[in-house]
Amino acid sequence: MSRIEARFALLRAENRGALIPFLEAFDPDRETSLAILRGMPAAGADLIEIGMPFTDPMADGPTIQAAGRRGLAAGATVAGTLGMVRDFRKLDDETPIVLMGYLNPVLAYGVPRFCADAEEAGVDGLIVVDLPSEEADLLAPDAARHGLDIIRLVAPTTSDARLRQVLAGSSGFVYYVSITGITGTRSASADDLAAAIPRIRRATDLPIAVGFGVKTPAQAAGAVRVADAAVVASALIETLAADLTEGRAGAGTSAKVLQQIKALSHAVRAARQEFAAA
Repeated sequence: MSRIEARFALLRAENRGALIPFLEAFDPDRETSLAILRGMPAAGADLIEIGMPFTDPMADGPTIQAAGRRGLAAGATVAGTLGMVRDFRKLDDETPIVLMGYLNPVLAYGVPRFCADAEEAGVDGLIVVDLPSEEADLLAPDAARHGLDIIRLVAPTTSDARLRQVLAGSSGFVYYVSITGITGTRSASADDLAAAIPRIRRATDLPIAVGFGVKTPAQAAGAVRVADAAVVASALIETLAADLTEGRAGAGTSAKVLQQIKALSHAVRAARQEFAAA
């Protein structure tokens, strides 16, 4: 059983949803980024998503675009991101790690080498935003050989026919892009999620994570009442960015981000109990 499967099995047994916080590798520097990454599990992260900075992040809004630029300026590379995961694994061999990025850097690195190095570093899953199902054979065979889940994105505009095609190549969990548009710009309503998630559940047994617009503890709690996980990205990066001085982290920057994760985790862990009591 993979780390992702094991974590969601544990969560099902405990009848609670997952919190999946996001960080951009090397934002604003490797040391700060690694400190946040290492602190996430104790703060309440059930799985962790790490962004691989790229020069043309077309699915990302201004907040994550800025984080990517800071990461690149600090020297982020694919190899450097894998090195962060490797260092994280020295202290934590249980928390699932998912890399999020774009196809171009993976192709430049070399797909077989990337998948082999990702497995060796301790990566569990991949989200490649601009890899369509029709081109999945560019990555899927090597990912499968190295035990890497390919986590697919589905959206409110995904038709039933397209949903079946996308999910046929999915593993780990399904990432539901809850809005039409780029990250961090707006949020889906509870009614939107209540209508969308059952349609996806009818098409797959995989856990469903809700992202692209989950910012507050209340929104994260609402997401896990109908889905299996809440992904929080832009809100955490906004907290980090607000604490930078001339692009540099302060002594308390990591702690502020981790405190925010604790608040999100508390809401997610309480969500289903509160919902049942109501």
